[in-house]
Amino acid sequence: MTKPLAAVDSAEMLRRLIGFDTTSRNSNMALIEFVQDYLRDLGVESTLVRSEDGRKANLFATIGPADKPGVVLSGHTDVVPVDGQDWATDPFELVEKDGRFWGRGTCDMKGFLAVALAHAPAFKRANLKAPIHYCLSYDEEVGCLGVHSLVDHLNTLPVRPRMCVVGEPTSMQVVIGHKGKLAMRCNVHGHACHSSLAPHGVNAVEYAAEVIVKLRQMARHKAETGPFDTSFDVPHTTVHTGRIKGGTALNIVPDAASFEFEFRHLPIDDPAVLLREVQAYAHDVLEPEMKARAGETGFSWEPIFTFPGLDMGEGDEAVVAVKSLAQQNATSRVAYGTEAGIFQKSGQIPTVICGPGSIEQAHKPNEFCDVSQIAACEAFMHRLAVMLERG
Repeated sequence: MTKPLAAVDSAEMLRRLIGFDTTSRNSNMALIEFVQDYLRDLGVESTLVRSEDGRKANLFATIGPADKPGVVLSGHTDVVPVDGQDWATDPFELVEKDGRFWGRGTCDMKGFLAVALAHAPAFKRANLKAPIHYCLSYDEEVGCLGVHSLVDHLNTLPVRPRMCVVGEPTSMQVVIGHKGKLAMRCNVHGHACHSSLAPHGVNAVEYAAEVIVKLRQMARHKAETGPFDTSFDVPHTTVHTGRIKGGTALNIVPDAASFEFEFRHLPIDDPAVLLREVQAYAHDVLEPEMKARAGETGFSWEPIFTFPGLDMGEGDEAVVAVKSLAQQNATSRVAYGTEAGIFQKSGQIPTVICGPGSIEQAHKPNEFCDVSQIAACEAFMHRLAVMLERG
């Protein structure tokens, strides 16, 4: 591994981070070890919170007085796949062109991490009265999986952080709320027979379709009756079925099917209530007629993942501080999810989302972040150091 420099600018740090293929299916350890070595060269020790299989790790590090409540700078290290996407450049090699940085993760969200890490030497030199904490996580893109153990580690600290900034791409706007998500898999257990004798079987695909129709009805009901929060770009809870599979041949009544669905819910909406509604329909309405033909039939359910929504108030101290750091007067709420809700709910840390790049560029081929956005994030970090020098 190339030895990290003791200090680099944001563009160079971004080049190095982009060079690690941290697609969620891969290990992120090479990137984590690079960051750990980089910080160690600055005299900053870090703690790794590893995944159960040891292939991945979160990183936690502190600059400044650890006995004071400080500010967490948080970001995920994983990126989404580039498979099947038409890239004009190597997605894992940073290209600067036309006032933009191009590469997988420039926007989501290695741009923020690069600026935060590049400023570590300046943070180290500053006379900080309160600390800056680095929190780098894994597996955000597949369900905010890794951050839970990182937040558990934060909960063991003798002094709790004062606030957290999650640097997801917001075009350096201040986001104070996002929806939560509950993702589920429904398995339908039918009874196979020859399709010429279809009434003797239990068609798992057709019963799956009936539950999906129920979900669609629930989606319409939410869109029509709410509850609503017009501060969100999509002002109501949404219900969505994204994948379905089942059956082996047209002339066989399928004995198995499965589908995956999600609730992206407002912070004021309870996804457990929605889940109970669809499960009650499956078990109380559909399952009796299935079992009347074959007793082994029915439904089973598997959680895929869940994360809570973020819900911060306009007057919260963390919101006021981040608005000042970002030089913004307005705030917004968004439909997509982040790790911020986990910091707020599980860690009891006031959390705000603010980072460089536009969410419109995330997950797409030829992902980019404007150079001006990186510069705006650098100004944010400078103001943060000044704020923490004052205490």
